[in-house]
Amino acid sequence: MKLAKDGFSVIVTMLILSALLAAAGIFAPIPFWASYILYAIAGFFTLFTLYFFRDPERNIPEVPNSILCPADGKVIVNKEIDYHHYFDGPARQLSIFLSPLDVHVNRVPVSGKIDYAKYFPGKYLVAWHEKASELNERSEFGVIHSSGNHIFFNQITGYIARRITYDLSLGDEIKAGYKFGMMKFGSRMDIIVPRSITFDIAEGTTVVGGETILAEIQ
Repeated sequence: MKLAKDGFSVIVTMLILSALLAAAGIFAPIPFWASYILYAIAGFFTLFTLYFFRDPERNIPEVPNSILCPADGKVIVNKEIDYHHYFDGPARQLSIFLSPLDVHVNRVPVSGKIDYAKYFPGKYLVAWHEKASELNERSEFGVIHSSGNHIFFNQITGYIARRITYDLSLGDEIKAGYKFGMMKFGSRMDIIVPRSITFDIAEGTTVVGGETILAEIQ
């Protein structure tokens, strides 16, 4: 199983803690049943950490004008909004909630050039809170597509997820499907587009990062 490079430090830490728990079960002067509890806890944390930081291969669609899903999860918002700061006007929003069981490796949704990139420290509201996009810790990116359309996407931490990583910078040329970072232990991603673009995904739909096509740029 391939693991996400952004998770190596957490994986090593959890393996050390699990080894210490297992050692306590072997050497500590405790009842045998308590030892088995420590073994079970150590095994659970090891397996969950490895599962969480999995990085499966994806078949990236070669569709030049497509907007790909940037993350695994469930669509929780698909709506028109009256104002968004990147567009300085009305836009359309799609939001994806990532549970702790989803793959958390994030992928670029559209090819183009990054003309906006900012990081904001903030709060840790639950990821599905309607103000999470404005108040939570987040990274924001704007992309100019070859069609001239602007596409915005962001990583938003949730109540559990308190760490985001990314390797995108202002001026970068990016390709749809490229792995650019991750959000750790539950979070949310928004994709904001002009109202002329329609997302063909209903709320409640489960989506796959790098494979599910969210919309076509005309």
